[in-house]
Amino acid sequence: MKPLLMTLSLLALAACGVDGAPLKPTANAGVSIGTGGISTSAGVGVRKGPLSVGLSL
Repeated sequence: MKPLLMTLSLLALAACGVDGAPLKPTANAGVSIGTGGISTSAGVGVRKGPLSVGLSL
């Protein structure tokens, strides 16, 4: 849990622009229904130009 919180904190710090130009935060969520039942997915990340870093939850 601690590494996850540290990663999210660093992403938030970079996204707010403290260290330079702000990065564009991204988020997504989904729900899938299939033969195995219902499943959910979520993800967060940051994007700057062609570089994108994300974390799927």
